[in-house]
Amino acid sequence: MKGSYAFPGASVQTSQAPSGSANTISLNPLSVVRILAGNLSISLGTPAAMSYLIICSTATLVAALTLFSGFGLGMVLMPMFAIFFPVEIAVAATAVVHLANNLFKLTLVGKNADLKVVARFALTAALFAAIGAFILEYFSGLEPIVVYTLMGRDCTITPPKLVIACLITIFAFLELSRRFDRLAFDPRFLPLGGALSGFFGGLSGHQGALRSAFLIRAGLDRDGFIGTSVVSAVVVDLSRLIVYGVSFFSRHFSLAQTEGLGGLILAGTVAAFLGSFVGSRMVKKVTMRAVRQIVGGMLLLLAVALGAGLI
Repeated sequence: MKGSYAFPGASVQTSQAPSGSANTISLNPLSVVRILAGNLSISLGTPAAMSYLIICSTATLVAALTLFSGFGLGMVLMPMFAIFFPVEIAVAATAVVHLANNLFKLTLVGKNADLKVVARFALTAALFAAIGAFILEYFSGLEPIVVYTLMGRDCTITPPKLVIACLITIFAFLELSRRFDRLAFDPRFLPLGGALSGFFGGLSGHQGALRSAFLIRAGLDRDGFIGTSVVSAVVVDLSRLIVYGVSFFSRHFSLAQTEGLGGLILAGTVAAFLGSFVGSRMVKKVTMRAVRQIVGGMLLLLAVALGAGLI
């Protein structure tokens, strides 16, 4: 006589032994793991407890550490989303969190922005952010480049993954380079800086490092630099989110509904708010050089994993 008992994510098969003997229960190893894990899956597109932990902890920590540097949240958070979702959705989801966090920062430091500098920088940034977003949309519609199996797992290298992995690698090396700390451009190049920053912001979400490099010599004091950076970031986020909304979110609306993307974005946004609030009080106690080295190292590892199709 046989029967089965249902556990979350697993089943247990029982068999009736001959008369006078005890019943036997057989569990395959996968069932044991699923029972012990409580059916906490972190497979692609299935944000469970682990995905919330990763996204929220990353958003809180990075938002706290990068409030005054002007960049870092999108650069680090996007690969975290890419662990659980297609890379184009990861870029779009990060943009939502990035915009919400920047709107929050706008209430804190936006009054210090130099609107003349914002106009020279952010107008071209908004235009090229839309162009970069459209190019990402084009890449997302292409067929995978390579599909292979590694240790029993299917790995896929797609054009968006490869392009964004290359960009992450470049910006990771910039994070690790001491020369980039001193990189600055003449104020007459502000429109060009806006175009470059906006383009990469729309394509991969990596806008802040270039934005800071061009604004740092715009004749702004510390508060003016922070406020101008935040306002410019909001303009870029709004521009690229219009494109993402028309393309990725409309196409993957069911994903947001059925697989928890909306909840994960909301949780990441609240976590980023918390990080910015804490950072406004504690960031001066942090050695930013050490933080940037850690971030750069992590980005290199994530770029390799993304480019190889492992995530």
